[in-house]
Amino acid sequence: MHSSAVFLIEFGAIILGLGLLGRFAGRFQFSPIPLYLLAGLAFGEGGLLPLGTSEEFVAIGAEIGVILLLLMLGLEYTATDLVSNLKTQYPAGLVDAALNAVPGAVMALLLGWGPVAAVVLAGVTWISSSGVIAKVLGDLGRLGNRETPVILSILVLEDLSMAVYLPIITALLAGAGLAAGSATLAIALGVAGLVLVVAVRYGRHISRFVSSDDPEKLLLVVLGLTLLVAGVAQQLQVSAAVGAFLVGIALSGEVAEGAHGLLSPLRDLFAAVFFVFFGLHTDPASIPPVLLPALALALVTTGTKIATGYWAAKRAGISAKGRWRAGGTLVARGEFSIVIAGLAVTSGIEPRLGPLATAYVLILVIIGPLTARYTEPVATWATTGRRAAAAEGDVKGDVEVDAEAAAERGLVPSPDAPAEK
Repeated sequence: MHSSAVFLIEFGAIILGLGLLGRFAGRFQFSPIPLYLLAGLAFGEGGLLPLGTSEEFVAIGAEIGVILLLLMLGLEYTATDLVSNLKTQYPAGLVDAALNAVPGAVMALLLGWGPVAAVVLAGVTWISSSGVIAKVLGDLGRLGNRETPVILSILVLEDLSMAVYLPIITALLAGAGLAAGSATLAIALGVAGLVLVVAVRYGRHISRFVSSDDPEKLLLVVLGLTLLVAGVAQQLQVSAAVGAFLVGIALSGEVAEGAHGLLSPLRDLFAAVFFVFFGLHTDPASIPPVLLPALALALVTTGTKIATGYWAAKRAGISAKGRWRAGGTLVARGEFSIVIAGLAVTSGIEPRLGPLATAYVLILVIIGPLTARYTEPVATWATTGRRAAAAEGDVKGDVEVDAEAAAERGLVPSPDAPAEK
């Protein structure tokens, strides 16, 4: 009885604290993710007030949080939309992967962490935060802008890549050999392809089967189906998150809209618990030694994300201002970077990877909304300044040429002629 009371007190205090932090972040219009991570650092090992009896429940809640994050992401897109994006925007996805995954891999190798950690850190620096970016677009009133479809296409391609990437790192972190890793990847790709085909051809039938006019029944069926598929996927060594993502893709129409509204509060609750859980497993004392590499990586990948968005928007025929806005909006990293790093922390491959990922996400989840707002004005100001300076130079040059021409014609004294006494 005593342990049950302690559990309720601890878990209730965590939820209440997260709610207050979320309200604080909402008042100042920034993402609550860094505050959730800091709360986890405060309650974790080496923090101000370590947890006791509720940590195991928080771990289960964190796993559900990851599943719901990927489910809700899948609900945002139909299988047809995904196939269309793959066909038209894949060059932007390749540029995005090349520019943003490579810095993470290089940093891990420079720190001597080995190839497996390099693959993990590449994913951390590659994937932008769909949640943070969607909120920023709404807050800035840019949902109807011409560059917004380009931004969303890049996010969709990143999310799709998770279906391939997560099984790869799952196999690598488990220490699977080449044959076992290849088999895992083949299973993941086969399942993902099968789900896409089924969703395109039979999505209406699946949605009709799941559909219900009663919100309670719809919630129970969708949540139960998602957890079941996620568990089966994990049993097959694919990834619970990928399984949830595929369930979201398979549902469409009114079912997807209804499930989205019902599951959003649950996602927000368990996602917050997930960020706390990640912070719990990060010792605050381990962050200062990796703060400098995290800052350097944040600066480099801020530039590469801006370049990615600029190139993709230019390819789509967007104006210069829209290109800068697209690049600045893509900078934020968040939930999926932490999901990837969390897998590595659980496997224990490199103790410094978790702290570095925490510091990296904290930096970029704060910088991201600022770059989304100010990249275009700063770029416009800098460009206008250069043009004004160039124009002034051209005018000055024209005046000098005209003076020389006038001197040659004897209309004015030559600048080289001796002054009259």
